[in-house]
Amino acid sequence: MRAALVVVIAALSLTACTSEAEPPAASGASAPVIVPGRPGEQARTVGPSEAATIVPTDTANAADVTYVRNMVVHHRQALDMAALAPTRGEHTRLKGLASRIKDTQGPEIQFMISWLQQQGVSAPDHHARHEGMAGMATPEQMEALKAASGKDFDRLFIKLMTAHHLGAITMSEKLLVSGSHQRIEELANDVSVTQSAEIRRMREMEAEL
Repeated sequence: MRAALVVVIAALSLTACTSEAEPPAASGASAPVIVPGRPGEQARTVGPSEAATIVPTDTANAADVTYVRNMVVHHRQALDMAALAPTRGEHTRLKGLASRIKDTQGPEIQFMISWLQQQGVSAPDHHARHEGMAGMATPEQMEALKAASGKDFDRLFIKLMTAHHLGAITMSEKLLVSGSHQRIEELANDVSVTQSAEIRRMREMEAEL
């Protein structure tokens, strides 16, 4: 798994009672490189040669490009769903969540489009096909959401957005295994953390409904 590396360097200076300095550390010594594990997993320490192969780079590969193009489409549908909440929803916290989704994912879309342009790759059309993409609502489900209101809207929104977020997390986990670009791996981590927290909030709201 590729992940950001945390390098911990501890330099200890001890003075003996006789005021004589301790011998300096060997010049060939190197700091340990700690690779964080996934949630629930322990970190592990690796040697310099292995660390060099784990550190993410600023060079994109096909997995990075595919992830970003798919996530643009994925985020756009989330914004379409969130845009319905102010007028169709009833639960105040749900409306607030929809607003946060808009505020978070809107700028992420702009970043991803800019990144694709930097790579010489075009961004997907707003209505790009998404069959088989994890968590995406079907056209029929989107029409049902548009037709719902009040608590019926709230329940369906939570159901569809929870599945949508889980799909984004699945996509991000795959990117962290196969991607190479540091900024895109950071984005995937952000998506996973943010949307996991939002899933917890939606499940709390679902219990209230």
